[in-house]
Amino acid sequence: MNKEKKLLVSAIKNGTVIDHIPAKDLFKVIKILGLDKARQPITFGSNLVSRKIGKKAVIKISGVYFEDKDLNRIALISENVRLNVIKNYEVVEKKQVKVPERIIGIAKCVNPKCITNHENITTKFTVINKDVISLKCEYCEKITDKKHIKII
Repeated sequence: MNKEKKLLVSAIKNGTVIDHIPAKDLFKVIKILGLDKARQPITFGSNLVSRKIGKKAVIKISGVYFEDKDLNRIALISENVRLNVIKNYEVVEKKQVKVPERIIGIAKCVNPKCITNHENITTKFTVINKDVISLKCEYCEKITDKKHIKII
């Protein structure tokens, strides 16, 4: 049997490929990373077939490489995302996004009385459950579940 391979989303020379994004989370990831305001070429595909997650999305960004703090933002939405660093059309580095032990300056505390919502203070959370993502504010100790996390 002859299996034909074809690229559904075009290759990039240099940049980052964000893969294995659940299709339903594509636009959240674009917003979290600020790609909706980017000036460089961005290609994305959604509802692509994935044996692991059913329907997936892919984002390809030319000339952009992400820092760990950016990866942490993605992990709060979808922790199985993979990043491939591309140089001269070759994958030179692969990263698996993982939820870190602490979240600093990425999420907003849901407690309206928390000092971080009234003063110019960087938010800090301890991740108390990585499986279902629960965050505990280090200032007011309010616990926020994944459904209620607001990315800043």
